[in-house]
Amino acid sequence: MLEALKVIILGIVEGITEWLPISSTGHLILVEEFIKLDLSEAFVSMFNVVIQLGAILAVVVLYFHKLNPFSPKKNDKQKKLTLQLWVKVLIASVPAAIIGLAFDDFIDAHFMNYIVVAIMLIIYGILFIVIENRHEGVEPVIKSLSQLQIRDVLIIGCFQVLALIPGTSRSGATIVGALLIGTARGVAAEFTFFLAIPVMFGASFLKIIKFGLAFTAPEFFLLLLGCIVSFAVSVFAIKFLMGYIKKHDFKFFGYYRIVLGILVLVYFGISSLF
Repeated sequence: MLEALKVIILGIVEGITEWLPISSTGHLILVEEFIKLDLSEAFVSMFNVVIQLGAILAVVVLYFHKLNPFSPKKNDKQKKLTLQLWVKVLIASVPAAIIGLAFDDFIDAHFMNYIVVAIMLIIYGILFIVIENRHEGVEPVIKSLSQLQIRDVLIIGCFQVLALIPGTSRSGATIVGALLIGTARGVAAEFTFFLAIPVMFGASFLKIIKFGLAFTAPEFFLLLLGCIVSFAVSVFAIKFLMGYIKKHDFKFFGYYRIVLGILVLVYFGISSLF
């Protein structure tokens, strides 16, 4: 019962932080310092990635019509644009897929710690503030998903590679990349949502294969529970973010990341002295 409560809390954290540009993996690593699952290290490592499947399903459900190229409610032009969107998403996924497969074990071994998380929280927090200040009053060049060119999506895909480092935030990295090339905030956020689908399905599949399919009944239940909770919370988080950026910029998230990063360094720095 206690483990189920822990998983519910972790699912809530995942559902909120996966879509807000504040790093889901980073927050899960930090939360686990206080809420540790009494399960094998291999299962916990796999759980932290596969729980993202619930969050991804929220995108699929909320944007099913926009993502469905075979919808009978779309005309031929709209179906063609949807297929083109998927091609762009897949192209943008290539850099992270290549680097992720090559360095997954190295990243787990060397970067999954509070120092890296805190530093990346602060660096990208500063980037959000600098970029938003630089673009204040400037009209976006790319105002729709259809205006994204192959060069644009490759640039965004390269920024997504940086999110392999914990604390960066996949959504944060890709949004930063999109903003740098003059993409409107709403378009940047939506493309980030869609880009998560193949990347996170791929990452989850890789983790499950490495873990093996020999789940115990309690492990399977906890993994399923985490995915369900992250799905439900993600629905609200996505709707909140899309509503928020219609009236605000991303600077608030930048300040949040800086403050959190500093608190993490101070807390764990003091803890290491005792």
